Amino acid sequence: MKPLRPEETALPPETSARAAPDDGTQERPVWPAIRKGMRRRCPHCGRGALFEGYLKVVDRCAVCDESYRAQRADDGPAYLTILVVGHLMVPVIHYTWTLFRPAPLVMATIFTLTAVGLSLALLPRFKGLVVAVQWAKRMHGFGPDRAA
Repeated sequence: MKPLRPEETALPPETSARAAPDDGTQERPVWPAIRKGMRRRCPHCGRGALFEGYLKVVDRCAVCDESYRAQRADDGPAYLTILVVGHLMVPVIHYTWTLFRPAPLVMATIFTLTAVGLSLALLPRFKGLVVAVQWAKRMHGFGPDRAA
């Protein structure tokens, strides 16, 4: 049996309590970060919460100490939410009206509540996605030259 080298026995950053400091040379995988961000978790470790409340991003991850002060989600999550909800609702509204012809007030009430509920469910997930992409691509100060 071949002996293991030290780098083969070391735990990956996702399994250690505190991840090793990032020197800016390691590539950050985008898709795992997106999956973690959409679950509203830290894109780095996947265990710490990304939000303090509904949409407020934490300053630092409680598990891996990754800083999120550099994130700039701005209006991106809202635009993505409107885009997805609109593209989902329009065909359903058209299909419902064409086949069933419900009373306008009933239809407006049902689809308004559906659109609001869907928007409230998607908005924090899209914000997590935007923050995770920024982190993975080292945008807006997430790179090695960020301020301490």
